[in-house]
Amino acid sequence: MEFSHLSPSPTGEYSCQIDLNLYNSPTCQGLATQAAKGRQLRILEQQGAVYRVQLCEDDYLAWLPVTQGKALQPSEHKYCAPIWSREAIAQKIPEIIAFTHHAMTQPHHYLWGGTVAPHYDCSGLMQAAFAASGIWLPRDSYQQETFTQKVPWDDLLPGDLIFFQETTRVTHVALYLGHNQYIHSSGIEKGRNGIGIDSLSPDSGSVGSKYYPYLLCAGRVMTSWPG
Repeated sequence: MEFSHLSPSPTGEYSCQIDLNLYNSPTCQGLATQAAKGRQLRILEQQGAVYRVQLCEDDYLAWLPVTQGKALQPSEHKYCAPIWSREAIAQKIPEIIAFTHHAMTQPHHYLWGGTVAPHYDCSGLMQAAFAASGIWLPRDSYQQETFTQKVPWDDLLPGDLIFFQETTRVTHVALYLGHNQYIHSSGIEKGRNGIGIDSLSPDSGSVGSKYYPYLLCAGRVMTSWPG
């Protein structure tokens, strides 16, 4: 299938040559996610001035303006999902945690849909931190909750994900650091408009105390997407 502004791809996949913003509707008004330079995607269809795309690493569906086609290069090789064991993932946890700490030190703000440094949303930070070590998580917090293996609170380990549910499904995710602390990117309404560390306690300060009532469960990353 041929699309305007794009060269045909022998694999049906394209490589992002720059960081790209992807949107949640054909109007390209609201940011859905971002594709960092080097990620691969499939063009599913073209509707006028927009492409409907699917990111290869997490199967996420979004929309991309056709004018951004110039930033896509046909990929000679199909994306191949990495295979990870829990034992191998456990060895990567220190560098995953280090990624979040480094992100916290950079000038940034909370960005809904953000997965590319320096601005992240909650699940974007989790996905980016694991992806930096070659481990892929689904994009959204509720998807990450489903993807992980649930663990009791008294069995929490550093690197586990902590989930919060304010509505009918999971709405927020954080990374457990140990010693009853977690790191997360939070917005303006309940958070600090960026990345910070809070405690799993009802009296853990102005931010943590707002999230504590919505604490739902914890999950452990056992493999890389698609699992």
